[in-house]
Amino acid sequence: MRTNWLALTLGLMIAFGGWKAEASSLQTSQGPLRITKHAEGFDIPWSFAFLPDGTILITEREGELILLKDGQKKPVVGVPRVAAQGQGGLLDVMIPRDFERTREVFLTFSKRQGRGANTALVRGVLSRSGDRLNDTRILFEAASGATGGRHFGSRVVEASDGTLLISVGDRGDRPSAQDLSTHQGKVLRINRDGSIPSDNPFASTPGTQPEIWSLGHRNPQGMAVDQSGQLWVAEHGARGGDEVNLIRKGANYGWPVISYGRHYSGAKIGEGTAKGGMEQPQWYWDPSIAPSGMMVYSGAMWPTWRGNIFVASLKFDMISRLSGTPLREVERLQNDDTGRIRDIQEGPDGAIWFLSETEGALFRISKGD
Repeated sequence: MRTNWLALTLGLMIAFGGWKAEASSLQTSQGPLRITKHAEGFDIPWSFAFLPDGTILITEREGELILLKDGQKKPVVGVPRVAAQGQGGLLDVMIPRDFERTREVFLTFSKRQGRGANTALVRGVLSRSGDRLNDTRILFEAASGATGGRHFGSRVVEASDGTLLISVGDRGDRPSAQDLSTHQGKVLRINRDGSIPSDNPFASTPGTQPEIWSLGHRNPQGMAVDQSGQLWVAEHGARGGDEVNLIRKGANYGWPVISYGRHYSGAKIGEGTAKGGMEQPQWYWDPSIAPSGMMVYSGAMWPTWRGNIFVASLKFDMISRLSGTPLREVERLQNDDTGRIRDIQEGPDGAIWFLSETEGALFRISKGD
């Protein structure tokens, strides 16, 4: 039998990490950068997170959790059943700072509630083999009442004090974002065991949901903590009025009373763009970019970008870079690979990674040649 040496060589290169995927060039304020496709073949990917050894966990909205290691994909079993309807499904994944000790993984998802569904948070322990979540426990689920398939949020981040911050959309019920008896349209804060921190702003207020940290949000799909421990949120407006907000304890961010956008019909939203007792966004987009994942960059690979906010766009096939005081959009990172981006993260070495829903692929941005 004749040996196909080319096929054998390619197989060995892939198996042992010697194969280099074709890269594209991205023109930026840092000069030309390199975009490399790291993995593909994902079905509606929603979020990803790095384990300390560089292994990556990726969620697919239909309910699959994928472990990506050395270029190989492995399904992780033990994920709770999700209500994959409309915009709901398996959503965010977060790895806490103490993962090496606890092996805990946190996932947000849309959980069935009677005829409807709502945002929930589950904690599990990843097996040493990486193919199973054990000891899963629901730490939080939003109070029932939502029946549609829109605006689940939903991100979870670890605050500097170790508490968990969770975003929940208004679920298409606009007035609920101002209603303290519901979780909808809020940023929430809980302890790692699901209990309520005693210093939450409404923890002891009768008739309120004690998890609430801030209110007046429409559909926050981006959330990140900066180097000083401040929480930032990127959220969808309606027609115009996508926002980046700096979150303060107990603050009201206005939806649907104030907004810089309009209803999809063209009608005015609420009372205008400002009202006493309601926060102004640090930045807003009009027209809307449909913001999704966001990160605050450390500066590890590009020091001049330290503290800059990067927001992924589902609409204009780009990544928005924001900087300055006051905050403003200073650059759009875009080429043929950027597409419809669902999540963006900083990698262990300071490279910027993003998850493309269009391509069903994970990409890495690094220094060019």
